[in-house]
Amino acid sequence: MALQVTDATFESAVLQSDKLVVLDFWAQWCGPCRQIAPIIDELATEYEGKAVIGKVDVDSATEITSRFSIRNIPTVLFIKNGEMVEKLVGAQSKTKFVEIIEKHL
Repeated sequence: MALQVTDATFESAVLQSDKLVVLDFWAQWCGPCRQIAPIIDELATEYEGKAVIGKVDVDSATEITSRFSIRNIPTVLFIKNGEMVEKLVGAQSKTKFVEIIEKHL
């Protein structure tokens, strides 16, 4: 399962991580978000120990959502050493996520 990242846990889970962090910005009411949710959970299992795969609920984590100017969901950010290195907007294939993760590991 993907790590649930909140405004309160963002600093420790993301900014202080020494691993690549993949953050899926989503909402319960978003159809495409629900479509990629199983992929995000699979990635969390497959990359356990190598990368941090997290989910940010845009309806409850408003500080993080504003910080990254998230306007459309799903948006997936790839963060390394506290800096965003890639961004995908819209539902994507697992292959695309894996390609970017592997590039930044």
